[in-house]
Amino acid sequence: MIIEPKVRGFICLTAHPKGCEQNVINQINYVKSKGAIDGPKRVLVIGSSTGFGLASRITSAFGSDAATIGVYFEKPPAEGKPASPGWYNTAAFELQAHKAGLYAKSVNGDAFSHEVKKTVLDLIKTDLGQIDLIIYSLASPRRTHPDTAEVFNSVLKPIGQKFSSKTVNFHTGDISDITIEPVTADSDIENTIAVMGGEDWAMWIEALKQADLLAENAVTVAYSYVGPELTEAIYRKGTIGRAKDHLEATAFEITDSLKAINGKGYVSVNKALVTQASSAIPVIPLYMSLLYKVMKEQNLHEGCIEQIQRLFQERLYTSKAIPTDEKGRIRIDDWEMREDVQQKVIELWKEVTTENLPELGDLAGYQQDFFNLFGFKVAGVDYDVEVDEMVQIPGLV
Repeated sequence: MIIEPKVRGFICLTAHPKGCEQNVINQINYVKSKGAIDGPKRVLVIGSSTGFGLASRITSAFGSDAATIGVYFEKPPAEGKPASPGWYNTAAFELQAHKAGLYAKSVNGDAFSHEVKKTVLDLIKTDLGQIDLIIYSLASPRRTHPDTAEVFNSVLKPIGQKFSSKTVNFHTGDISDITIEPVTADSDIENTIAVMGGEDWAMWIEALKQADLLAENAVTVAYSYVGPELTEAIYRKGTIGRAKDHLEATAFEITDSLKAINGKGYVSVNKALVTQASSAIPVIPLYMSLLYKVMKEQNLHEGCIEQIQRLFQERLYTSKAIPTDEKGRIRIDDWEMREDVQQKVIELWKEVTTENLPELGDLAGYQQDFFNLFGFKVAGVDYDVEVDEMVQIPGLV
């Protein structure tokens, strides 16, 4: 079938298998070009099919020759209906990994559930024995608690007072004012923490520990974001920020729980990048359009794969101690948060309008990255050629 992008708001309802495949191959080639990493050999990535999770799996496999197990929740294809992009990304990754002689298997299902955890633990026990690195990169708007079956829904709201700023419709380039009312119930904050905080991460690590599946010196990393003052009222000081605070506190609890094997839990604060999740957050697309412009002009811009390759090579797996900030976090957002970069973004923010955005910002780059998420507008792919939507994942358990 011929597959075209069908966009609704901040999501695309279709995905292109060949475009997704080319995206994955491009990321693999980038990791190979940067040389070998003396890194992990048995890796579990929870949330492995898109964004930072996918980049982590690619970097582990093609930077360190690691065996990888991926966990994700993706929609398979049906006749005449494309799969979700993460399905095609995983199929492409596992095909390339197997060609390279690397172990790569995956589990598709609800990572919050006991059932999926058990399936993954059994797979590790049978095939790999133990795990050296666990990446936790889940991005979900809701969670069903595995013990109580209670369903939690996250909310994106400021705390204490309403938030007013400008935002952009990244499809049209129209800038408008936006006001978001503050959260009114403590339960909304608690629910957001339940979905996006550290409880499930800790449950995964505890399950692995109890099953004796963690190797000596095992490391686990969860991904977070801090961001600038421009976005902190809606992000870091809002409901999501409370969840991130919980996630970061959980890293210390995990480290304490892994003392017997000298294991460590870390949170890596990553750069603002186009993902399905970030596209839904008001203000963020406009901030990122300006940020992209500034960072590209200064030759500092990175995508997911560049961020994670640098995280592995320059932070996690060097001969030096892992550098952290005053809150114990790894800061791979260091280039984004440079004072000169942020000062320039603030100056542009004050000036930007619908009319001058094409000049002051990089909305075209944002749009390109958005469509790339779904396998569209990828260089070298002929979208006029029919493709088989019924792609299978070779290592699916």
